[in-house]
Amino acid sequence: QVQLVESGGGLVQPGGSLRLSCAASGSILGINTMGWYRQAPGKQRELVATITSGGSTNYADSVKGRFTISRDNAKNTVQVHLQMSSLKPEDTAVYYCNAVYYSGTSYSGYWGQGTQVTVSS
Repeated sequence: QVQLVESGGGLVQPGGSLRLSCAASGSILGINTMGWYRQAPGKQRELVATITSGGSTNYADSVKGRFTISRDNAKNTVQVHLQMSSLKPEDTAVYYCNAVYYSGTSYSGYWGQGTQVTVSS
């Protein structure tokens, strides 16, 4: 089992910055890829950025050059951060942290509870 707790959402003006964090606990040794997804009202959940245990990153085209994902691996926890800059109103959404866990035989996905990001003047 993996537990994910997100923090850092809020209201920001267009052009501003926010930093989201997600702390994973539980069976963290099996965590492979972690990432951020978002869901705007009336839209499907979409990938924002992912990072593997080796540090390889992947970004949605809409956030490339504006968002940066990073990862901290510690003894008892794994944290993933999303630094968001040059925010636009279209970035408004609930942002969800995701972790892919590999048990040795199968993969499982875990989600955080979500954190609201609102970009508005």
